[in-house]
Amino acid sequence: MRTIVWDIDDVLNDLMRAWFTSVWKPGHPESQLRYQDIADNPPYRSLGIGEAEYLESLDAFRVSDAARRMAPNAAVLKWLRSYGDGYRHVALTARPLASVPAAAEWLFRHFGGHIRCFGVVPSRPGPETPLYDRDKSDFLRWFGKGDFLVDDCEANLARVRAMGIRTVLYPQPWNGATHTVGSTLATLTESLVVN
Repeated sequence: MRTIVWDIDDVLNDLMRAWFTSVWKPGHPESQLRYQDIADNPPYRSLGIGEAEYLESLDAFRVSDAARRMAPNAAVLKWLRSYGDGYRHVALTARPLASVPAAAEWLFRHFGGHIRCFGVVPSRPGPETPLYDRDKSDFLRWFGKGDFLVDDCEANLARVRAMGIRTVLYPQPWNGATHTVGSTLATLTESLVVN
C-alpha cells in the first residue's frame, strides 16, 4: 500500500494564518500587511521584524489554547474521507520539540482516523538533542516508506523529489503556487491513480 506523507503546519492546519490574524494583526494594528501578501516563510522580513522575535511569538502560539482550537483543513479531511482509505498516511513536521506534544494531540484528535504515524524533525535543536535528521528528506530516507509528500515548502519538496518521491506543493502565499487547494488535491488523486 502506498504512503502519503503530510506536512502538518500550513497543510493540515492553517498555523501561519491563525497566528497572523490572532497574534500579529492585533498586536500591530498599524500594519497594512495582509496574509496573502506574505512572500517568505519564515516571514520576518515581510513583517519587518527580526527572526528571533518572530520565532518567539510563533513558538508561544504553537502551544497556546488558540492553536489547540485551530480547525483542521476541511478540504484535506474531505479528501481523506473520499480517498484516504486506499493509502497509508504519515504526518511529518519540522518544529521545536517543546511544541511537538501539542501538535501530536491536535493531529490525532482531527486526523487520527487516517494518520497513524507521526514524524518530527526538530527545528532549532538544542545541544542536548541528538541530530538524527537535518531535514524532511533525511527523515524520509531513514523511514523508507514515503511515496508522496504534500508540503508547502518548495525546498523540502525539491530535496525529496531528488530521492524519487513524488511531491505535491500545497498552495500558500509564500510559495508562489498558482493552483488552488481543490486543484492541488485533484492532482494528488490523479497522481495516485496513474502510479
